[in-house]
Amino acid sequence: MSKFFTRERFGQPQGIAGVLLLLFLAQCLWLISRGPQPGNWEAKQIVQLQKGLQFWGRPNVLPEMGRNPAESGQFPSGDDPDHSQLWYLIASAPLLLWPGTITPEHVVWARYLAALPELAFGLCLGASLWYVARRLYGNAGGYIALCLYCFSPAILRSTAQFGAPPEMAAAWGSFGAIFTAIAVAHTLYAPREVVFWNRRRILLLALSFTLAVGTQFSLMVLVPLTLGFMLYVAPTRRKAAVAIWGGGCLIAVLMLLATYGFRPGALWATLAHASFLPYLWTVYKVPQAYGLSLAQWVHGSPAAFLALVPALAAYVAWPRARYFGNTAPLLVTGLFLLLSVSMPHYPGAGFRLMALPFLFVFLAGVSADLLETRYRDAVQAVLIGLLAAGAIWNLMALAQVPRG
Repeated sequence: MSKFFTRERFGQPQGIAGVLLLLFLAQCLWLISRGPQPGNWEAKQIVQLQKGLQFWGRPNVLPEMGRNPAESGQFPSGDDPDHSQLWYLIASAPLLLWPGTITPEHVVWARYLAALPELAFGLCLGASLWYVARRLYGNAGGYIALCLYCFSPAILRSTAQFGAPPEMAAAWGSFGAIFTAIAVAHTLYAPREVVFWNRRRILLLALSFTLAVGTQFSLMVLVPLTLGFMLYVAPTRRKAAVAIWGGGCLIAVLMLLATYGFRPGALWATLAHASFLPYLWTVYKVPQAYGLSLAQWVHGSPAAFLALVPALAAYVAWPRARYFGNTAPLLVTGLFLLLSVSMPHYPGAGFRLMALPFLFVFLAGVSADLLETRYRDAVQAVLIGLLAAGAIWNLMALAQVPRG
């Protein structure tokens, strides 16, 4: 136990990251407090919670909220083309803690209870982002990525479910799938038993697939993408990479099957109606689609957008910045943004959100590289100014949010 509590695991960097995540949590709680008042929840959220409680066998926990479920645009049980049953189970799980039926006067507290899953996934994604960026680029990279994350309006809205669908489980799953696959591929060069030594990473990869695809079917694109990264990173161990990837996929299917009570027929009925490729390729011919997607993306993190242009310029002009650690998150960011253009509505908004953590990793990598040059002082001053301005702007915007 004494080896676990070391300065490497619990030192000053971890303390700073913890403070940033606490600030992130405080902002999310503030947004939740400004959200819809009792009896005025969004119809989609009501239907999601009610269906989830039905799947749990507790259909009478949530009272009638005064909305017509047909307004939500949701589908009958098993016919949702975008989500599996897991999406509903996760959202409604905290309400199982409520004894009996939630009365109207207690709905305000139930709102915080229902927000717990997204808050947990948001914090986990932030911690994972910091861990990956720090391992790749050092403490500076970790701080930059986490600061961009903690003060991103899009991330905060989705985590607090403030006028945004719950996407943080899918976002954490997609982020975990990509970087777990890359980490597993790097370990294949070690002179150890491949499958046994990677058992925990295989389980993590499977969990990432389950969260991503189970909460947004269109994220099936991650499955071949992760295999591509693994084969690229470990070209001399491709058989082992395919075996580990296949094991992760198989366990992910079993995990998803478990959410259906190990009833293959129920899972198959859902998959038969699933929309794994809801892309409208003709949208790429419409110039306005690019402008709309770009505007929504910029609003999701203005500070990241301001940093993107100089970061791309440095990446293109400076060979030192063009290595795999920077290229991989940039490629995923570009792919997700292209996919979001082909889906003007849902799940395009989800892809724009999920592109942000990868963008933050890319910006952190290029920034950390620039901090190691002779222009360190100038780069540091610009970064501090940009991050501080982004945080202040975001906090000022939060202070002006009216109560729902």
